[in-house]
Amino acid sequence: MKTKLLFLAVQIIFLGVTAPHLSAQLKTRNVVLIVSDGLRWQEVFTGADPNLLNEKNGGIWASPEQLRREFWNDDAVQRRAMLFPFLWSVVAKQGQIFGNQQKGSIARVTNGLAFSYPGYNEMLTGRPDPRINSNEFGPNPNVTVFEWMNQLPEFHGKVAAYATWEVFKNIFNEPRSQLVLQAGWDPPETGNLTPRQELLNELYRTTTRLDDEDVWDSFLQIPMLDYVKSAYPRLLFVGYGETDNWAHAGRYDLVLESAHQFDAFVRQLWETMQAMPEYRAQTTFIITTDHGRGSGLEEWKEHGVEEKGSENIWIAVMGPDTDSLGERANTATVTQAEIASTIAQLLSKDFRKASPDAAAPLPVVADH
Repeated sequence: MKTKLLFLAVQIIFLGVTAPHLSAQLKTRNVVLIVSDGLRWQEVFTGADPNLLNEKNGGIWASPEQLRREFWNDDAVQRRAMLFPFLWSVVAKQGQIFGNQQKGSIARVTNGLAFSYPGYNEMLTGRPDPRINSNEFGPNPNVTVFEWMNQLPEFHGKVAAYATWEVFKNIFNEPRSQLVLQAGWDPPETGNLTPRQELLNELYRTTTRLDDEDVWDSFLQIPMLDYVKSAYPRLLFVGYGETDNWAHAGRYDLVLESAHQFDAFVRQLWETMQAMPEYRAQTTFIITTDHGRGSGLEEWKEHGVEEKGSENIWIAVMGPDTDSLGERANTATVTQAEIASTIAQLLSKDFRKASPDAAAPLPVVADH
């Protein structure tokens, strides 16, 4: 009798969370949310800023000629493709990208603060929380869409987060959510280690740190890819931090290099997944940033309420259920808060039933 009641309860839960009219239509079985912290929409849509390709304004250590060879073209379309070849040759062609304000496409945060913890909370829970007004806020009282999905039997243990920033332990409320989570400088490998895994842990322990809370992007990429290949997560968060760190340091040359490498990391993850039958033709990528930045000769280094334009972001989506509409123009404003419900919708679930204050999904899931 207890077994029958438990089965009935599980059935009721699934009926309550399945997104209406979608479960039989969508091809997406896996979603990856990828964030490059503080990466401006200006670089995404117009490439390298000519006013910052110098030591005075951009703080560059590399020669301007070298940077121009790598990242400069008089044509902004060519220039952005040099900086983000995968984003523009694959993601934008096969999916959609919002946020080019020069074409009337506006993507914004709604938390009014335009820095990291409030942005990630908004992105992951579907709504801003005025209580979260500091990166040192502590454990998130709100349930993210990742934690919520992990509570569902079909996704339990298949939801994970890999991020360079240690604060994600609080953002995802690791003790409560019980997510698979790798963040910060904690050595990623445990158990009976291979020589390769031992070397990776040694690098985590001994490498000089630019930021005590933020590991290098390249260090995160290796264990994240290994986890994908071995554990087959169905919902994955990947958070890279160097684009924000180098901007705060006033090194525009390294902002460009880390942005270019971010694009390569996304390509590597996409191609890895598409080579695996568990992911091929049934995986959607959502790629975005947590906040924008200022746009002046000094303001590009910072963000927040004091830096005008920091609320402006960009969002790209590519997957089997998203029409290939490319670079969107003259669209209604989209927001960071819409990402949480979009993740659930793509996985045929309705996050707003559990969190009614969450924003509606992005208009990217095709109605076939």
